[in-house]
This record gives sequence, structure tokens and C-alpha cells, in this order.
Amino acid sequence: MIEASNFKRGACLVYKGEPMTVVGVTFSTPTARGSSPIAKTRLRNLKTGQLLNESIRVSEKFDEVDLEQHPCSFMYSDGERWHFMDEQTYDQFELGKDELGEDVGFIKDGIEGMRALLIDGAVVSVSLPLTVDLEVVETDPAIKGATAQAQLKPATLETGITVQVPPYLSIGEVIRVDTRDGHFVERVRG
Repeated sequence: MIEASNFKRGACLVYKGEPMTVVGVTFSTPTARGSSPIAKTRLRNLKTGQLLNESIRVSEKFDEVDLEQHPCSFMYSDGERWHFMDEQTYDQFELGKDELGEDVGFIKDGIEGMRALLIDGAVVSVSLPLTVDLEVVETDPAIKGATAQAQLKPATLETGITVQVPPYLSIGEVIRVDTRDGHFVERVRG
């Protein structure tokens, strides 16, 4: 059983009889006296890819999805579908943007630590490593004398996503990004 108070991105549970994964969650405490805290949750149906926004009391409990996980590797993307190989069975499979959601912004050649998520032997999604290293392809020029404590600036990465980075970073640098929420972790030293 998984309690709503323990929800985090990537958690898999049975919600209204369907296998779901938590895509995003924020917790809030209503101001009314006696009301319990709520997990505002964005869920993705693992079978259909449908997204749901639900407010769930943190005290509610759910069954965990009976998932099988296999190591997998990214092969290529044709722009519409992302192609992978299950490293345990050597079967190839593909997923679309509807199944991958925001994770497509973290998938690139050479990514390690991915796992295929299977329900009843069928691949329904992939899970990413906690961090990935991506190159900055577009950002404002670096500011001389900038420190890590200064304001952040937007940077477009090689996969097309935009993240907030410290002002001392410039085009061509490789940074480590957290795949759970897309925040800058650190500059990768070459």
C-alpha cells in the first residue's frame, strides 16, 4: 500500500481500478478548520496515457501497481516515436510523446540507467535515472563575476527543454539536470 502523503514523481499505484503513475504532486493544507491536507496530483494512466488532475486526501491509501522492470536503452527517435531496446529480452519497443510526457526532454543518445516498466508483460512506460547530463545550446551570454547566488537565467538544452541555470553558464557547457522536476543540479566538469 502507498499512502498519498508519500506520493512522489514516478510512483505507480492503482487509482479507480487503473494503473497510474504520478507525474507531478504538490501538497497543500486547506485553511478551513478540521480539513485534512490534500495532495494535488497529476496522474498518467499507464495503459491509455490519459492524464488526470486529482485532489486526494493525504491519508488515503492505494495499492501499488504490480510492475516488472527491465533495464533498457534508448536507440533513436524519429520525431514522433522514441525507440528503445529491453536489455533483458533484447526486444525492441517504441513509445510516443503521450506515453512519455515531459520525460522526452531528458532522453538522448547514451543515456544510462533507464528501465522499461512492464504490466502483464507489455511495456507501458520507461523510468529515467535521477539525473541526466545535457549540453546548453542556447542561453544569454555569461555574466563576468557572476556567482551561484545570483539570479537564474533560462537555457535551452540539446533535447529542446528549457531550464533555469546560474548566470555564469554559457553555450556549449554540459550541465546535470534532475529528471524529477527539471532543475539545474551542477555543471559537469569535462
